Amino acid sequence: MEFIEFITIPKLDGVILHSPFQEPIDGTLCITGHHLILSTRKENVQELWLLIQAIDAIEKKQQPNAQQNSGSIILKCKDLRQLQLDIPSSYDFQTVYTSIERLANLERQELLYPFFYRPMYNILEDGYTLFRPETEYSKLLASDEWRISYVNQNFSVCRSYNSVLVVPKCIDDNTLIAAASFREGGRFPLLSYRCDNGAVLMRCSQPLTSNSNKRCRSDERILNSILGPYKKGYIIDTRSPGLINHYKSKGGGTEPDGHYPQWNKIFKNLDKLVKCDGSVLEHFSKLIDACNDTSITTEKWLSRLESSHWLTHVQNVLSTACLVAQCLDKDEASVLVHGSSGLDSTLLVTSVAQVILNPDCRTVRGLQALIEREWLQAGHPFQTRHSNFCYSNGKTKGQQPTFLLFLDCIHQLHYQFPYSFEFTTQILILIFENSYFSNFGTFMGNNECERQEMKLSKTTTSFWSYLNRPDVITKFLNPMYEPNKTAIWPSIAPVSLQLWSDLYLRWIINPKYQKSAKEKMHQLIERDKDLRSKVIKMRKQLIDLQKELQSLSVENEDELDD
Repeated sequence: MEFIEFITIPKLDGVILHSPFQEPIDGTLCITGHHLILSTRKENVQELWLLIQAIDAIEKKQQPNAQQNSGSIILKCKDLRQLQLDIPSSYDFQTVYTSIERLANLERQELLYPFFYRPMYNILEDGYTLFRPETEYSKLLASDEWRISYVNQNFSVCRSYNSVLVVPKCIDDNTLIAAASFREGGRFPLLSYRCDNGAVLMRCSQPLTSNSNKRCRSDERILNSILGPYKKGYIIDTRSPGLINHYKSKGGGTEPDGHYPQWNKIFKNLDKLVKCDGSVLEHFSKLIDACNDTSITTEKWLSRLESSHWLTHVQNVLSTACLVAQCLDKDEASVLVHGSSGLDSTLLVTSVAQVILNPDCRTVRGLQALIEREWLQAGHPFQTRHSNFCYSNGKTKGQQPTFLLFLDCIHQLHYQFPYSFEFTTQILILIFENSYFSNFGTFMGNNECERQEMKLSKTTTSFWSYLNRPDVITKFLNPMYEPNKTAIWPSIAPVSLQLWSDLYLRWIINPKYQKSAKEKMHQLIERDKDLRSKVIKMRKQLIDLQKELQSLSVENEDELDD
């Protein structure tokens, strides 16, 4: 199928573009298979290159004119930007609208831009092979406790899991297969993180106990194998008891206490994330609606911010992640985290807990490795969750901004501990954008199985390959970074949480003054570095001079003795 079938009018003159923080631009609109391009002959005016996949909703607004019926097309984008195209005639207005709408709603994955994108730079490292389990867990695999299993090589045991799994060495593959049949979607308990004190963080989906409290000895064996005799562990179920009873009636449930005597159970109410009923997306939509309404009073703004409940979700995730981190670090006890499917709140909690505990996750490479392990390889369904965004009227079941909630939690940690992160929060914004629309194939598909079926590693470029280029990654390095080898314990009090204004308000509040302040800060830091280096150099010279004086005094003493 050729893209020309979707494009009724490929080029149109006299289109006026209205975009945030810019004067209206009169230019020529070009519609290609993947981009909207608006160019102008005016000097020092940057042309618009908009990836059509970035458009979340299209609205049309007809504006009657004395001579002819013109109209405006409103483009609401997944990066939270809103653009307006003024079209000079009614016929062109309708044809442009139809062309953009068709291209923005392509259903066939193979027609998306990542399959057509060809990088104009040398790929220094292949991002698709950068974070393999064999290398990420190399230290653990060198021990006698853990091994690599290829039982899921054909994705027959669990479609949403990786093909390469790290499991306890004492557990054979038959036990894993039996345990998978006891967990929803086959997601049996799997290693997520191991602390230096020996405590282990694992994740899975809910057990299929139903109301009869069925048991699975293979599942019990896996969990008990990481504890050892006389030790206790914690099961953090991210659902309320009421919701668990609902799942029991449908065949699910939670671990029966009598069959897991070494495990203490804690329930955390992250129900809204577990049910995937769109409620979190609704709350996020309310937040963005409030952000875009610049006419409301301060009092009304605060009221709408509170009623959106977005920061409440952030607080709940941070609270649960801190609990998990405390069990691992302070109590030195192993933890198992799960909700229902193990694809949303489970991954949120395990990944944020690692950022709190593991200083490596607060580096650029460590953050990428964490996203690979806990989201991509763990089977978070990006294609389903990110099929639309907060502006779209075509919301379907399964859409949720779970991954954005994870990035917001990191932003909160970064705000409270700005010196402990190697990167700035701008890298989080770039990752957010590429998870929804991208030149790259990294976030396509719902799991590794689907990514292999689409042959993404051969037909597309990895986002990590682009991001890790020296000329790119240096833009996102934190000039105030000081490596912190300890855990960071955030305040989760409501007063400590901050709206992520750099993301949610970046098209509302002009950032030029912030940019100017940041540039000045960078200059001061560089000047400070120069002064430090000069002081260090002078100290070295002084030490060398002192050594020289000492040697001269010793020589003089020897001459006097002679």
